Amino acid sequence: MGAQVIEHEVTAKAPSATVFALLADGSTWPSWSPIGSFELIEKGDGEPEGVGAVRLFSTGRVRSRERVVRSKPNEVFSYELVSGLAIRDYRAVVTLLASENGTTIRWRSTFRPKTPGTGWIYQRQLKKFIGLTVSGLAAAAESAALTN
Repeated sequence: MGAQVIEHEVTAKAPSATVFALLADGSTWPSWSPIGSFELIEKGDGEPEGVGAVRLFSTGRVRSRERVVRSKPNEVFSYELVSGLAIRDYRAVVTLLASENGTTIRWRSTFRPKTPGTGWIYQRQLKKFIGLTVSGLAAAAESAALTN
């Protein structure tokens, strides 16, 4: 079973610090993504949601636990799925590239299906979900940048 890859790229007319602040604060996700609710399960190193933090996101009946594995302010934020979906080896890497037009957000997720033949189903659903998430992040960052 090969790895599935999902990639989205959007440019937000906002500084990378604004985008990163939203990414690194799970409590903001329900306001700009399809996520329904957030709970911090375990604190991370240094920051409450720093490396090692375990975050619980709920959307409908789906409850996914994710562990922050990399957090480099204003540049990269990465997490891996601990539990919640019938996939394995899920990892998302969100790279922020500052430019004179704002910040380019590159969201790349990879995973493997647990059950052979189901990868395309998760690929289709996660591609839509992540697309909405990236677009929502960009819009929220632009809105926050206007109010600052």
